[in-house]
Amino acid sequence: MAEKPPATYTSGHHESVLRSHKWRSAANSAAYLLPSLRSDMSILDVGCGPGTITMDLAELVPNGEVIGLDPEPTVLDQARADVAARGLNNVRFEVSSVHNMSYSDNAFDVVHGHQILQHSGEPVQALREMRRVLKPGGIVACRESDFSVNSWYPESLGIERFQDVYMRVARSNGGDPTAGRKLHAWAREAGFERGDIISSASTWCFTSLEEKEFWGGMWADRLLHSALVQQAIDGGHATQGNLVEMSQAWRDWIGHPDGRFVFQHGEILCRKRD
Repeated sequence: MAEKPPATYTSGHHESVLRSHKWRSAANSAAYLLPSLRSDMSILDVGCGPGTITMDLAELVPNGEVIGLDPEPTVLDQARADVAARGLNNVRFEVSSVHNMSYSDNAFDVVHGHQILQHSGEPVQALREMRRVLKPGGIVACRESDFSVNSWYPESLGIERFQDVYMRVARSNGGDPTAGRKLHAWAREAGFERGDIISSASTWCFTSLEEKEFWGGMWADRLLHSALVQQAIDGGHATQGNLVEMSQAWRDWIGHPDGRFVFQHGEILCRKRD
């Protein structure tokens, strides 16, 4: 199996990052997959982070089994504690990378990943590995952002600069912040047939004050405290002063009565032929 290629996770694991990851659910992040689930399925959730989507999937397959996989042990410690609190007995978490999984071929009914390929130096290889551990007739499901087509109101030079800086940092780390638009092409390179790939798109839309406080406050904090800060400065993409200005732009956006932000994702469901 291939070794994980050199790529740096742009977001890191600061509280401000995990705050957004913990907000994710099967309903708001995997709705395109849910109609395909059966109660007895075995599911592998790669790059699961704190496991909120993983645990939701486990509740939807009560007669099946779900494994959450992530290379960062500390986030899985919290996930395990939350599993106990929710009383789930059909889910477990393991430390590993999608690029070199130890599972046998044809092991799972569904292999799911949310916003993981955009952080990989080799997304096609990752998809090949996801396909390898998938049973014939099973589904690989991936959802990835397309950062370049995010939209917001009102116009904000600070948020526009943030978007540019984030994308440049992500690319310098070996990732692809426009992964959402490329999923179907990557899936074909990974061995899926065109007719076995369903491609779709969906958004997160933040408009209410509560939604804006969550989304804008999260980015305002990430621009001051997360791994993005040092990566942006060390790479020459922004100064500390620039980042402070971008953070304040998010705070200003929160306070605008007509503020709106739309975050777009591409999605694929790929069926493995018998």
